[in-house]
Amino acid sequence: MKVGIMQPYLFPYLGYFQLINAVDTFIIYDDVNYIKQGYINRNNVLVDGEAKRFTVPVPGASSFLKINELQFSNDVEKVLKTIQQAYSKKPYFNDIYPLVERVLLSPERSIPQMCLRAFREIFSWLDLAPKIRLSSELSYPRPDGAAEKVINLCLAVGGKQYINSIGGRHLYQQELFASHGLDLSFLKMQEIVYPQGNHPFQPNLSIIDVLMHCSADDIKAHLMRYELL
Repeated sequence: MKVGIMQPYLFPYLGYFQLINAVDTFIIYDDVNYIKQGYINRNNVLVDGEAKRFTVPVPGASSFLKINELQFSNDVEKVLKTIQQAYSKKPYFNDIYPLVERVLLSPERSIPQMCLRAFREIFSWLDLAPKIRLSSELSYPRPDGAAEKVINLCLAVGGKQYINSIGGRHLYQQELFASHGLDLSFLKMQEIVYPQGNHPFQPNLSIIDVLMHCSADDIKAHLMRYELL
């Protein structure tokens, strides 16, 4: 069984969704410390042909707190207005904006739960149903080493292969995973270009941009455009 593990990001880029779709069980890693200035609560959308950052505040954010101990603020009107103005004339706005609104206005403000809702809403739109779990709800040994925690999470769900995003290639050693009966692979997204309008293509924006511009069938095809190394 293939396993993927990532911290929860709100409306992350396409490669994150490729990883979810590539594995049998995806684990939202929510019982580790929050990372400030990361992508848990922010990303980029396309505004007038340029990447523009949006941020959902996290009150009391601290690297001394676990991700699942924090919540997103209810102050999302500015973000919604930015998305509405940026995409109101895009092909799939009428379908996707209500989806974004449902997530951002959800009464459940817990970071992992809100991200989980976003993932499920998006995959439902794509008519896909990946298996997603929260690490905080699993029973597994939590040693100090980062690699050992990941290995224990994989073993806790019966994993035989661990797939990590390519950005973590320097973090993990094949030999350590093999010593626990796990294959280790890294997912590298292929170059993907889709119509964004009459300006140079801006890559690696939030999945919101992909959803606004591409059909569900096209997005499902994009989800398969990666290599395992």
